[in-house]
Amino acid sequence: MDYRNEWKHEISYSDLIAIRQRMRAVAKPDIHTKPDGSYEIRSLYFDTPTDRALREKIDGVNEREKFRIRYYNGDTSVIHLEKKSKKNGLGSKISDSLTREEAQAIVDGRLDWMISSKRPVVIELYSKMMSQGLRPKTIVDYTREPFVYEPGNVRVTLDYNIRTGLFCTDFLNPQCVTILAGEPVIILEVKWDEFLPSVIRSAVQLEGRSSGAFSKYRACRIYG
Repeated sequence: MDYRNEWKHEISYSDLIAIRQRMRAVAKPDIHTKPDGSYEIRSLYFDTPTDRALREKIDGVNEREKFRIRYYNGDTSVIHLEKKSKKNGLGSKISDSLTREEAQAIVDGRLDWMISSKRPVVIELYSKMMSQGLRPKTIVDYTREPFVYEPGNVRVTLDYNIRTGLFCTDFLNPQCVTILAGEPVIILEVKWDEFLPSVIRSAVQLEGRSSGAFSKYRACRIYG
């Protein structure tokens, strides 16, 4: 499992405008963005009956993991099951693809097919749903503006309009209502491999900002 460096900053709207302009000058937008340079993300996060993933995030546990299912721009023909891991401040992600029918089966609690799927992340999620009681917990919706820079394998994202599905976990249902997850926030996220090129370091530099540990999942659990 390959781990990557990661910065997160909570920024202002004026910061967003400045960084967007700088990044457009030095990097490329992600190839999957809409004409305006953004895309919409819907994720479904999993947790245990005792909210282990949430508590470990709040407590700052050094080595932790969480599972989610997500798709982009309302297109359910491509759905990803992802396992995100954190260790010593570094992040890693592995994923498998799901069909719409498979994703709905997981949401509905029909799980027997997973054990014979031959997909490692699907099998691991099944194992932990059985042993730890992992279950769909909440929907997280947001808008993302992503930029990529090949040297250093850098990815810079600007995330905003973060919304929670409250107690709705039927994330394939377009009628599932989401609302703002508390006060509006904007998150700058920077990820890279071995080194962060100086041109990107300069482009995302902000006065008086320090990296933090903002979690969209945590924010979207504000109501329960």
